[in-house]
Amino acid sequence: MLYTHCGAYPLKGPNDIVFDRHGGFYFTDLGKRRARDTDLGALYYAKTDGSLISEIVQPMIMSNGVGLSPDEKTVYVAETRTGHLWAFDIVSPGVIRKQPPHENGGRHLAGPPGFTSYDSLAVERDGSICVATLVMGGINVIAPDGGFVEFIATPDPYCTNICFGGPDLMTAYLTLSSTGKVVSLPWARPGLRLNFDPCGP
Repeated sequence: MLYTHCGAYPLKGPNDIVFDRHGGFYFTDLGKRRARDTDLGALYYAKTDGSLISEIVQPMIMSNGVGLSPDEKTVYVAETRTGHLWAFDIVSPGVIRKQPPHENGGRHLAGPPGFTSYDSLAVERDGSICVATLVMGGINVIAPDGGFVEFIATPDPYCTNICFGGPDLMTAYLTLSSTGKVVSLPWARPGLRLNFDPCGP
C-alpha cells in the first residue's frame, strides 16, 4: 500500500519509521525546505493494509527520528532544526495523550546546549534513546526521563543514523554523511530488538 496523503494533506517528505507490535507503524514527515519557507513537519500512524493513516502530532519543526519505548507506551520524535527530543504518551496504537504547554502536546526530553541538530534515533533495551547528532558529530544518549547519559563522538560532524545489530545487539552501526561512510563500533549496552526482526527470537 502506498500512502500519498493524510486526508486532504499531501505527505511532503516522509522520513523515519518504526513498527509497533500490532503491525502498525509510526512515521515522521520532515517536510520540504525551500529558498524562503519551510513546511511544518508531523508524526503519523498508519497500517500496512491501507486501512488507516492518521496525523497524530502537528506542527513539528523538521520531525525526523522516531522510536518506541520498550513497553510501547511512549513514542519519541527528534526534531532536526531545533535539536529537540520529544516524548508522547501512547494511549492505544496510533493514539497519544497530548499535554500542555507546548502546542505539539509532547514532553520535552532534551535539547543539548550549543549549535546542533538531531537526526535519526534508536532505542536501547533499557529504554535510553540514542540520537544521531549533527554539527557536534556523534550520538547523544538520553535517559527516558530526559537525563543525559553520555555523548559518543564521531570523526564526522554529520552523524545521521544509528541502528543495532549483532547476535547480542551490542554493535552500533552509524552513518557518517559528510564522508559517505557506514561504520560499526561496540556499544556499551544492548539495543532494543525491533518488532518483526527476522533475526529475533
